[in-house]
Amino acid sequence: MFTSVLMIEKPLTSVDVEFVTTLHGDESVSFVVLMQPRGDQDRLLRAIDDVALGELDEAVHETGDQGPAAAVRALEHSLASLRATGSQAVGQIVEDHPLDLLKSVVDGVNADEVIVLTAPHYVEEFFHRDWASRARHKVGVPVLKLFAHSEEAHSE
Repeated sequence: MFTSVLMIEKPLTSVDVEFVTTLHGDESVSFVVLMQPRGDQDRLLRAIDDVALGELDEAVHETGDQGPAAAVRALEHSLASLRATGSQAVGQIVEDHPLDLLKSVVDGVNADEVIVLTAPHYVEEFFHRDWASRARHKVGVPVLKLFAHSEEAHSE
């Protein structure tokens, strides 16, 4: 079985789930999902990214629930969506030191790859401070960076 560590910052959409579960064809995939929601400390960077994407309303007003309960719901939704495809999926909320946790998870489950699935973060990417760029230097397995689909996830 192929093992992927999947780093996300919001609930997986149906398009995201279909994409990550079909990346390796018919091979069985098991996922370890690490959910790290964007926090208040990233508010300025998110606003700059929103302006770059032409989403001026989002740059002016942060919307949506960003608290710990929202992160738990997002993780539970994402795990259920992955399991509904027949994939194995476990996960946890990232609270501190995301790259250290990522490295320990990759080593602990003998992961074959890391998939970083986030919205575009142009400022961080330009300076190579995004998760994927930083993870490539730390984990010792291939790191695939994908952009999350923007459709709103539906609760089940």
